[in-house]
Formats: sequence, C-alpha cells, structure tokens
Amino acid sequence: MKSFPTFDIENEIIDNFYLSPLVTHDRELIIAGVDEAGRGPLCGPVVAAAVIFKSDAQYPQINDSKQMTHAQRSLAYDWIMENCLVGIGQCSPVEIDELNILHASMLAMKRAIADLSKKPDFCLVDGNRMPDNLISAPLRKGNISSLAQFDYISQMSGNTIIGRAVVKGDSKSLSIAAASIIAKETRDKIMHELAAQFPQYGWDKNAGYPTAAHLQAIKEFGINQHYRKSYKPVKDLL
Repeated sequence: MKSFPTFDIENEIIDNFYLSPLVTHDRELIIAGVDEAGRGPLCGPVVAAAVIFKSDAQYPQINDSKQMTHAQRSLAYDWIMENCLVGIGQCSPVEIDELNILHASMLAMKRAIADLSKKPDFCLVDGNRMPDNLISAPLRKGNISSLAQFDYISQMSGNTIIGRAVVKGDSKSLSIAAASIIAKETRDKIMHELAAQFPQYGWDKNAGYPTAAHLQAIKEFGINQHYRKSYKPVKDLL
C-alpha cells in the first residue's frame, strides 16, 4: 500500500522537544518544512521553499512533488499558498557557479526561511544537510544535560533556528512535502517565463534538464546568461 507524508515527525517534535517551553513562551511551536528544486538542470536558478501549516484545515492530497502529476501539484500549490505561510528563496546561475550547487542550495533554503512572515522555532529540512542558520538539537528523549540545554539556548540568538535534516523528508513530512511542491512549481513557472524569451531551448518542456533535444539545441544555438557555466556539458562549450 502506497504511503504518503504525514505530520508524525512534526508531532514528535511538538511532544518531545525539550526546549519548547523556553523557545515558545507558552505558545504553539512553529515548525517549517524546507526543500529545494533544481539542482540538476543546466540552466535557471535553484529554488527553495519554506512552508508553515497554520492549522489542521483540510488539505488536498500532498505528496513528494516528484510523485505528483503537474495537475496534482498545481492544485496543491494553490491550496498551500492560500492556507499556509510560505517563504521562497533562490540562487542564480552566477551564484551557483561561484558557490557550487550544494552551497547555493543551502543559501536558497536560508533565504526561503528568512522570507517567511513568521520566524519558525524549528525547521525540518529535506536531505542530510542544513543551511548555516540552523543548529541541530536532540529531542528530550536524548537525555541532554542541563548544561547542553543552556548551550543551545545561547546559540539561538539572532537568526539562528533549531533544525533537523530528514533524508527523503519529502516522502515523510507533510511540511517538507508542501515545501517541495512550492519549490518545484515556482521553479517551473520561472522556466516557463524564460522559455517565452528563449523558445529555441524548450525550457517549458525540459525545465533546463539535459534532455537529448535540449543538448541538441545547445549545440545549435549556444548558451546564454541563464546557463550554469560550471556544469558539463556547458563548461565544455566555453
């Protein structure tokens, strides 16, 4: 039977997070899911999204964006934008070339979190890495010492937020899955807009990924400012 992401991880944090009384000051813990889209394409930005569910309102079927059709993602995108708090960040091809795609993805996530209208107490991030504005902290069941608790509290000044990286999080956490949908749909919209300016590359169909038709178009028409010049085969054309 096919499983879908749930709020189980979010609920575990709410139930067991040992810093919650100190962090939240007797209010509900604010948890954001964070994900990115566009690491693999040869062109266009890498886009990240952060999503906070505002209530337990009925939501459409939300899944890892890669497992959804465009029609399903579009429906979910509209619902999330209307019913959740959403932050979006991106890094340009120039930044990707300067930083490398891993660090650019982390920076896009950091920008997405900063773009939220409310600062989250805790971020769940898809993958095995977190942006540098997040610090890792165990749950209460980790039997953390009181000294370590105060060490974490001292690190929470400024823009630092506590977080957890979740491998394949978009298939486990509903918050991360929602972020994956926003990131994917936002990036696709950007590539459709760019395709109107440069129709010869078919970006509205390939989203910048190295399909056979896209590679042929690059050979025929060359590259422009939207390409990632550190990526092969683009780099080979310079």
